[in-house]
Amino acid sequence: MATWANLGLQDSSSPLMEQLNFFHDHTLLILTMITILVGYIMSMLLFNKFTNRYLLHGQTIEIIWTVLPAIILMFIAFPSLRLLYLMDEINTPSITLKSIGHQWYWSYEYSDFLNLEFDSYMIPTNELETNGFRLLDVDNRIVLPMNNQIRILVTATDVLHSWTVPSLGVKVDATPGRLNQINFLINRPGLFFGQCSEICGANHSFMPIVIESIPMNYFIKWITSMTN
Repeated sequence: MATWANLGLQDSSSPLMEQLNFFHDHTLLILTMITILVGYIMSMLLFNKFTNRYLLHGQTIEIIWTVLPAIILMFIAFPSLRLLYLMDEINTPSITLKSIGHQWYWSYEYSDFLNLEFDSYMIPTNELETNGFRLLDVDNRIVLPMNNQIRILVTATDVLHSWTVPSLGVKVDATPGRLNQINFLINRPGLFFGQCSEICGANHSFMPIVIESIPMNYFIKWITSMTN
């Protein structure tokens, strides 16, 4: 989860988020190089009293400052397109979870099991335990096994919502009458927090998402206890 004075992205908890972090650093490096180059040229223009008359009208310099930015954009576009296709790729999922957005809470259905569904409400501040996270903890967490492909189906019953967990690199719009899906893999155990990222009404800020990632043997025990 995000911590105080955290200026960067959250630590990745999925292979896809790792790639997104790498792409972020890659793009930031290119932008830094461009900013330094343009800043240097502008400072030279301001403080240099001489003018190169061959730079005022020249076919060569026109070609250079047209082709060079296009090449730089290609170094950003190709990794970006690769990541877009990776994010849309649905591998063979081990578990399917359905998330339904309401005003203003989430409800979940484990589609692979019979009669396993529950609502997930934010815990009010006056009912929060000492070690709880204000505005982030919920009464019913999503429990998922680590190191397994998980497919999530997202929809809504009333208005637009957005199911988002930043550390997993997952952000899916919940649209009434439409079923969106995305695939992810959690590569470590722990608690992962997210929130609705769509302005969906007065209590938009109060419908958090909490995923509890556990090993498969503990997940089987949890499923058995919930379905019995």
